[in-house]
Amino acid sequence: MEYAYLGRTGLQVSRLCLGTMNFGPETTEDDSHAIMDKALEDGINFFDTADVYGWKQGEGWTEQIIGRWLAQGGGRREGIVLATKVYNPMGDGVNEKGLSAFHIRAACEASLRRLRTDHIDLYQMHHIQRDTPIEEILQAMELLVKQGKVLYVGSSNVPAWYIAKFNMVSASRNFFGLVSEQCHYNLSMRYPELEVLPAAREFGMGVIPWSPLRSGILAGILGKLDKGRRASEGVQKTLNQLRPRVEKWEAFCGELGEKPADVALAWLLHNPAVAAPIIGPRTIEQLVGCQRAVELKLDEAALAKMDEIWPTPWPNKASHAPEAYSW
Repeated sequence: MEYAYLGRTGLQVSRLCLGTMNFGPETTEDDSHAIMDKALEDGINFFDTADVYGWKQGEGWTEQIIGRWLAQGGGRREGIVLATKVYNPMGDGVNEKGLSAFHIRAACEASLRRLRTDHIDLYQMHHIQRDTPIEEILQAMELLVKQGKVLYVGSSNVPAWYIAKFNMVSASRNFFGLVSEQCHYNLSMRYPELEVLPAAREFGMGVIPWSPLRSGILAGILGKLDKGRRASEGVQKTLNQLRPRVEKWEAFCGELGEKPADVALAWLLHNPAVAAPIIGPRTIEQLVGCQRAVELKLDEAALAKMDEIWPTPWPNKASHAPEAYSW
């Protein structure tokens, strides 16, 4: 396994991040524990979750599964960088959601209990909340850091202007600010290249792409149409819209002699803004299969062909603003 610094921090994380959203709803607890053991054995030290995962409101099902794994000891907690998130509703109360200082404090305490740990390495805002002042969010995060309950603060699904504003206000308060942004980014979803990725690099943040394979669309879906999430109505609808490109994509990967999923992940890893794409294996086999991407190097010709198959949705070749849409 290879490692990279998480943005401007001195913290090193594996180039693949273990996403746990399937733990509980799709993967049994025993299998989830086996996947985490195998990930740690293989050198994957970056685990990502969220309080809302498990999709049973208020239960934090996935965090509980991880907590029981951590409680087994054996160096599990010490061996991983543990990331979770706050924002989504965790109850029916009006203050059991969002990014108020009230909810951030309560949500962090609840995550710590479920995860059976005394600190969260990376605490991420799961979304932007425009009607909560950044100063209020910062005050809550600063307190958690001072208390030792949180080490680093990150964001997820926020725009570039928010990244800039948050980090500028953080600097004025002598706070370290955001160290990472987790966004929807893959070959077929390239909008973050316009402003989010440049902003992340400017402010020294590591980018953690979620859905790097777009729910299997980029993972060789044509040969596995009836398996797992690929068989869902939503994924099938997306496939129908993208089928000509998917056919070219899978043919190209066949010419390379590589699995489509590995090539798609390797493409993300070639971007210097990317710290670690999030992989969400349902089985150990899927976990092991993803690791080829770290050692796979793509030459300029291959990268150019990928741009041809999956072009940016803006007219100019520049992959950043404002050059992408002006001049």
